[in-house]
Amino acid sequence: MINPFDDTYFMKKALQEAEAALEKGEVPVGAVIVVENKIIARAHNLTELLNDVTAHAEMQAITAAANYLGGKYLKNCTLYVTLEPCQMCAGALYWSQISKIVYGATDDHRGCKAMGATLHPKTKIEGGVMEEDAAALMKRFFIERRNLN
Repeated sequence: MINPFDDTYFMKKALQEAEAALEKGEVPVGAVIVVENKIIARAHNLTELLNDVTAHAEMQAITAAANYLGGKYLKNCTLYVTLEPCQMCAGALYWSQISKIVYGATDDHRGCKAMGATLHPKTKIEGGVMEEDAAALMKRFFIERRNLN
């Protein structure tokens, strides 16, 4: 039997969140957190709206998932995020002890790998899921932003 709830399915949900961020003039990064094939948190960047540099999609999703679960640890959870987490988000994900991170586009300049951030030893990370779609959304945002200025 085919499982419809694969990485592509959940990354599409994260991309919907990224589209919502784009509509608000935010950098289009979206995230969902999943446990046992159920989305328990949905979030997107809110740094402009909240005037808060820490309001990244991952940070919003971590908080929502912890509230849903009633605890600060996200064991047995998977984060799907459209862009490789930054160093700040990687630090928060470390402390959350999330089991797995799946991201779309790589961030060669500010991503956790480029910055040498450390994840929890039990956290698995996988990139490149729907990478072209996620990267295209980011490019579209920055092209539109340049044309406004």
